[in-house]
Amino acid sequence: MSRLAVFDCDGTLIDSQSNICVAMESAFAQSGIAAPTRGNIRRIVGLSLVEAVAVLLPDADGELHAHIAAAYKRAFQKMRANGLVDEPLFDGIAGVLDRLVDHGWLLGVATGKSDRGLALALEHHGLSKHFVTLQTADRHPSKPDPSMVWAAMAEAGANPATTVVIGDTSFDIAMALNAGSRAIGVAWGYHDTADLVHAGAHAIAGRPSDLTDLLEAA
Repeated sequence: MSRLAVFDCDGTLIDSQSNICVAMESAFAQSGIAAPTRGNIRRIVGLSLVEAVAVLLPDADGELHAHIAAAYKRAFQKMRANGLVDEPLFDGIAGVLDRLVDHGWLLGVATGKSDRGLALALEHHGLSKHFVTLQTADRHPSKPDPSMVWAAMAEAGANPATTVVIGDTSFDIAMALNAGSRAIGVAWGYHDTADLVHAGAHAIAGRPSDLTDLLEAA
């Protein structure tokens, strides 16, 4: 049975928080509503867009959630068209992915990004070839629903016992546990490590170079 490592994207592979915060602030401004703090915006990274807005505005109705989500997409697309989207890889991630492939791991992504957004990010960093399965919010319920992990396992020929999910948020950890797989949290992302431990992470990687050993021990 294949060994599969499923990575979150934002906050795990790439540092996209500035883009996300700016686009969300623009979306709220377009709707005439005061924007959440950047700390609160970072807390919802990883959720699908409408669900993320619903967390930020729990007392609003679904129509407003959808309106702000659409404004966010327009703001992000405008930023990308103007060359203002900066999504650097976290230091050391590229080497980790190379080593895992060399060690026989199959790699996947499970993300709240769209298909287009994920493809652009991976292509920009020359990482598309590393991944055998890509699961996004375009085709699945929001995390922590396990749908993305189940689909990744089916495409890669893996099962829960041979699958590890790596992510920076409690949503990633809960998604992994809901799928019956193991979960490794990362300390360089957008949720505190205490949140990841509380959510049930089996281990925490303090830096990307820790991931290879943690996966081999999983």
